[in-house]
Amino acid sequence: MQDQNFWKAVVKKDAVLNPIDRISEVLFGLIMVLTFTGAINAGTDGKQEIRELLWAALGCNVAWGLVDAIMYLMNVLLERGHARTVIIRIHKSKSQEESRQILKEEFPSLISTLMSDKELDQLSDRLKKTPEPFKKNLLSPTDIFGGLQIFLLVFLCTLPVALPFAFLQEVDFAMRVSNGVAIALLSIGGYLLARYAGFSRLITPLIYLIIGIILVVITIALGG
Repeated sequence: MQDQNFWKAVVKKDAVLNPIDRISEVLFGLIMVLTFTGAINAGTDGKQEIRELLWAALGCNVAWGLVDAIMYLMNVLLERGHARTVIIRIHKSKSQEESRQILKEEFPSLISTLMSDKELDQLSDRLKKTPEPFKKNLLSPTDIFGGLQIFLLVFLCTLPVALPFAFLQEVDFAMRVSNGVAIALLSIGGYLLARYAGFSRLITPLIYLIIGIILVVITIALGG
């Protein structure tokens, strides 16, 4: 029971995607779908070819979302496994100095420099009182939900960009609408990042938009 309570606290703290993760996933998805819609132009032969491109774009993003979600779960599993290893090492440490060194290796250099030996010893003592976590609790339903979030973010962000080609007859007009939607989504992503990081809410969205466009151009140029 103590082991489960410990990992519940860890899961509650780090399983939910932070704003940077969410917005990055949206950017990845947009780049993928824009590489396909960028191949559509007024010279594209017929609705059938456009439909095939849209299905390819959606299929690509489904695959990308699955890969991204699985990699997220693998990272969570590896990080929790490492955390478990650190706790076991502290349990087996034979001196306060050894425990301090283990903790210093885990903290960012700035934090480890600011922490006194007394503070490190207090943390070490608290960890030694914590039961060794079991491997079976390293992954939780909350983590699975986080992976599902990633998949949905990557997949669903493609729909607003692709839908104009499905409903509008004129390819040129559909392209303008699609590009407008993509620009709006990239700008919103940049604004949210700016608000999260405390940056300029005018310049940051513009930079984010430019970076997104550059990445799309590079991806298309490289045959992506």
